[in-house]
Amino acid sequence: MTKTRTDDRSEFRPNEYVVYPAHGVGRILRIETQEIAGTRMELFVISFEKDKMTLRVPTAKASSIGMRSLSSPDIVSRALETLKGRARIKRTMWSRRAQEYEQKIHSGDLISIAEVVRDLHRNDDQREQSYSERQLYEAALERLTREVAAVNGTDEAGAQRTVDELLERRAAA
Repeated sequence: MTKTRTDDRSEFRPNEYVVYPAHGVGRILRIETQEIAGTRMELFVISFEKDKMTLRVPTAKASSIGMRSLSSPDIVSRALETLKGRARIKRTMWSRRAQEYEQKIHSGDLISIAEVVRDLHRNDDQREQSYSERQLYEAALERLTREVAAVNGTDEAGAQRTVDELLERRAAA
């Protein structure tokens, strides 16, 4: 069954938080109509305040590009549970692993993002991260904490503390 334009539009509403795979959590400001190349298009106007960015997404394409509502509290719990597991680092070339991590981050799937955080997290007693490892870790961590904060109705700092505590507990075990 394919979605019609009205299906996508009714799924998302102004002032609602949504997840856009390439940018993470944003808030729909409004739905507007614009004429683009002679065609009238209905667009979601999404604000990513932390990045100081506004994105316009055609309402008819929202679901097909992977835009979704925030995860359920159950998915957030599963993602946080993922952080407690052992890091799974494949013995492949870093460039290949980095590509896989990047795909997981941009998938918008909260559990996949938690896996990247878990796999790239370093304790103080472990070797230093390379610049690219650190960049991927921070991107995944930011996506994870933003969505956890939005779902739990807390601020990002509180979500960050929750994630840090889970990662530290795992390291101590």
